[in-house]
Order: sequence, then C-alpha cells, then structure tokens
Amino acid sequence: MNPGSATPGVGIGWRAPHAKDLFQRRPALGFIEVHSENFFPQGGEARAALRAAAELYPLSLHGVGLGLGSAGGLDPWHLDHLAELVAELQPRHVSDHAAFTHGPGPDGSWAHAGDLLPIGFNPTSLALMARHVDQVQQRLGRVLAVENISACLWRDDDEMDEPAFFNALTRATGCRLLLDLNNLVVNALNREAGDPVTAACAWVDAIDANSVDEIHLAGHDASGPLVVDDHGSAVSEAVWAVYRHTLGRLGPVPTLIEWDTALPEFDTLLQEARRAAACLQQPWSTPWTPLPQAA
Repeated sequence: MNPGSATPGVGIGWRAPHAKDLFQRRPALGFIEVHSENFFPQGGEARAALRAAAELYPLSLHGVGLGLGSAGGLDPWHLDHLAELVAELQPRHVSDHAAFTHGPGPDGSWAHAGDLLPIGFNPTSLALMARHVDQVQQRLGRVLAVENISACLWRDDDEMDEPAFFNALTRATGCRLLLDLNNLVVNALNREAGDPVTAACAWVDAIDANSVDEIHLAGHDASGPLVVDDHGSAVSEAVWAVYRHTLGRLGPVPTLIEWDTALPEFDTLLQEARRAAACLQQPWSTPWTPLPQAA
C-alpha cells in the first residue's frame, strides 16, 4: 500500500544508496522506478529489497538494454530475464528506449555498445522498431512505453521528424510514449536549434496528445562543448518551463524525477518530486508564451 499521497502522480528513480531512506522514512510518492537490468539476477538481497519496495509503492521498470532499434534483433537472454522479472513483480509500467544498443558479434555472441545510440527516423527503422515492440509486448503480455533519447550524434538517413516517427510507432503497435523532456532540451541545445524551450515545446505540440504514459525530468551537464544527459543534477529551469507547457497540453501525466549520477541527499530528491507535484496541481489552461527571441 502507498504510505501517502503528498506527491500524487510523482515518482523517483530509486537507487541503492537511497534504499535505507525509502524503507525507514516511507515518503509519500506516487511510484518508484528502477532500471530493470539491475534486478535480472534471481534471488539475493537486491531482488528481495525490490519485492519489499514494490509492496509499499507502485513499481515502474525502466530498461536500458532491449535495443528496440537494433537491426540484429532482440537479445533472447535479455527478453527472457525481463519477462521473468515482470511476471514476478507485476509493475504498473514497463519501458525502454528508441535506440540501438547491440548486435551479433563475429563469434555469434552479442556485442553491446554500452550506450543508447540513435536510430534513423525513416520507414525502415519504423518497421524494425514496430516489429520489436510487438515482439516485446506479446512476450510480456502488456503494453510497452518507448522513450525518446538524447543523441550525441546525428544521422543523415532521416525521412520524417522525430514526433511523426513516434506518432506512427504508437499507432502501429499500441505502445505508449515515455516522454523525456530533458532529452528534448539537451538535443535542442546540441543542435543549436534556437531557444531550447521553444524547440522542445514545439516537439511536444507535434505528438499525439493521448500517447504519453509517463514523463521523465532530469538534469544535464552543460559545462562542455557538448551538453550531456548525465542525470547528475537538479532539473534545469528550461526543463521545468517545458514541463509546465507539456502539462498545459496533456493534462496531469505521471512524472518521474531521474537522478542517476552524483546522487544527492534523499531530501534533495524529494524536494524535486514536490516541485513536480506542485506543477501537476496547477490549472491546465494557462497558455504557454514562447520566450522572446534576441534581436
């Protein structure tokens, strides 16, 4: 049973250093989210802790390794372990990324890139992604949510824009969109697409309004020549601005605070969750005004 409702609809990414805080303090949260792959091994303390946490909070499993856009197909080992974890824990939500991550190596083993690499937005990639999403959904017996990624490189084989790609994917497969707003801002900054808030809000306006299952908010590192989606700091003001606009268009959507590196004190993470909850409780009719452009 959820121990409270002070932050309805808002969850946190639950990481091992915060395990004791969660169990001892039992803060009011809408849900918790973990990386699926961290809990593939059956048995052990980690799996037992996750089972216990899932009795306190609705659980979301967020994967980073399915490689839905990988031309070599899905890794059977990975899908087997994900299906086993889902069957045991019955999470409220299962998601992964619109990315390629792996392929068969020359010796027949699977070679993993260790990163989420961008796919082309074209009919060929769409057909591949749709086939893999269908395969996962049939195996799990449930709908999958697919996240838009931040990309540190760009391809030259795009034939449609990214929102159109996701609209086509959700319509073809019945899957949902996990909308990562930080990734939109990071991509806009790296592509120098004018004001990043304006660019990200235009992306949000182009998607099917009823396709979004969850929103992710996170921090990024803009200290170097390339903005990095490192999930290592508080949510930026630009992302909060896009979030308010997104809620104005979509209404209240379950929202996650992601913080994976340079983990803060637990209270800092909860403070970010409370800020998201305050946004969720605001009227949805407030129009968004683009930032003025420099002369």
